[in-house]
Formats: sequence, C-alpha cells, structure tokens
Amino acid sequence: MNKPLCPKCNSNHIIKSGVINNRQRFKCKSCAYYFTVSKLGKRIDDYYVIKSLQLYLEGVSFREIERLLGVSHVSVMNWVRKYHIKAPERYDYRPTYQIFNHTELTDFVTNPMNLKESGMLVTELGDKFMVIKWERFKH
Repeated sequence: MNKPLCPKCNSNHIIKSGVINNRQRFKCKSCAYYFTVSKLGKRIDDYYVIKSLQLYLEGVSFREIERLLGVSHVSVMNWVRKYHIKAPERYDYRPTYQIFNHTELTDFVTNPMNLKESGMLVTELGDKFMVIKWERFKH
C-alpha cells in the first residue's frame, strides 16, 4: 500500500501511527499532523463549487443555489467560509433570474424590452443558461 500525502502540507514524509476505528492513522514527520486515510466519499466537481460561489456573489440565496444546482446549501456555506467569500452588500436592487435553453435565450436577448432599466448577467448551467437581472425596488 502506498503511503498517502499529508493533507495539511502535502509532504510524503509519513509514518504509521496506530489504528483508530479500524482505519490506519498516519503522522506527518514534516508538520507533525495526525490524520487517517481519506474516506471514500462523494467528491463534488469543481464546476459546481465555482458556479455556486458565482451565484452567491450575484446575490442568490444558499437555498436557491441548492435548488438550481442540486448541491447542498450547507456545502455552499462551507465553500463560502473556506474561500473567504464576502457576502454582497444589500443595495436598493434585488437579483431575479430566469433559466433558458439556447433558443429561448436568443429570443430573450433580441427583445429590446428585456434589456431596459436593469443590469444583467448570463451564465451557463450545464445545457441551460441563467439570466440574472438586477431590478431596482419600486417604493
């Protein structure tokens, strides 16, 4: 069995250090970090991490990102914390979004009425497209 790399410093100076819960424990000789072998879990593709963070920065809520991408809102919160993403400030506008296929997006963008009085961002979501618009609150 190949010894794993240290998850903290990526060193290969690893020694065995006992067994915990029927899993081999290791110690890194470079940074003195103790760890067990990586569990075989579901790894989320980087595409979803990046797309989740983009949507969060555009003002989309954690739960809404969960509904759009199928990724747990807790995972999104953990990524925001992990990558030190600062929450967007609340201004006098709010983001709204619509999801289109290619033909619908073309029709939407070619209609000049859809482009008035709002900012807009188009982002790809798999085989669909999301249009995020910022409309001012009407008091």
